[in-house]
Amino acid sequence: MIEPLVSPDDIDAAAARIGPYVRRTPVIEHGPLTLKLELLQHAGSFKTRGAFNRVLGESSIPDAGLIAASGGNHGAALSYVGGALGIRTEIFMPSTSPDIKRRNIERFGASVTIVDGYYDDAQAAADGRRAETGAIEIHPFDHPVTVAGQGTMGRELDGQIAGFDTLVVAAGGGGFVAGQAAWFRDRARIVSVEPVTSQCLRAARAAGEPVDVEVAGVAADSLGARRLGAVPWSVVRHFVDESVVVTDDDIRAAQRELWDELRLIAEPGGAAALAAIRSGAYRPADGERVVVVVCGSNADPSTIV
Repeated sequence: MIEPLVSPDDIDAAAARIGPYVRRTPVIEHGPLTLKLELLQHAGSFKTRGAFNRVLGESSIPDAGLIAASGGNHGAALSYVGGALGIRTEIFMPSTSPDIKRRNIERFGASVTIVDGYYDDAQAAADGRRAETGAIEIHPFDHPVTVAGQGTMGRELDGQIAGFDTLVVAAGGGGFVAGQAAWFRDRARIVSVEPVTSQCLRAARAAGEPVDVEVAGVAADSLGARRLGAVPWSVVRHFVDESVVVTDDDIRAAQRELWDELRLIAEPGGAAALAAIRSGAYRPADGERVVVVVCGSNADPSTIV
């Protein structure tokens, strides 16, 4: 039996480490739901939590600095971290990611190399570059310290809401949902949400282990990992209670709802969890108290408004 590689104690330690550097993001009521607005985090997504924890947890950083592959959000987060801490940062990004995400990475100071394809193609290029330069690779989701950093959102949520039954979270490579599952364990029901066109977590649950999947769709830049991470899987297999999928049309409708009703710009991946509720992919029981995480804002407003 694979034991979880991230514990609540790890998340407590992460919260103490990154507290001065991250925002406490708000919660708001939206009909019967509570929304956790993690899209208001520095650099526009939850990724900043994990990136800070990972970098601050290193005893030393080489002169070549930091390197990562990213569909955009992790790259922006790591660029923000590098800028805040004065560390050189290099990001490899797939051509399928929107241009606004490249601009966001560059805005915080990192250099960007565009690679044809999807996230895993960028990861292969970043691996080659790291071997040349000796930079330290900061993986977006497959590291215990990164997952612990992401779990600080759940810890924070515990201090904002007196109690709830279910947390609905979007999943790509699994680091974010694993962080929440590692914190709450059996104290809340954890529901993961993926696009029907990119569902590595659901496939891992079906196969009993991480497996490769096809990647496509409107949210592929943020939720388009071909394989669930091994570290997230060590948590997910124990503490994620249900996994559901949503269509691109469901995601677009959720983005529009967030704008029309709350004046929030959420990227496709950031709106996926809400899409699961409004589409009926996840149907809460009568009286079930549900928190939905809106986890990313790095979208061109013209694609929504």
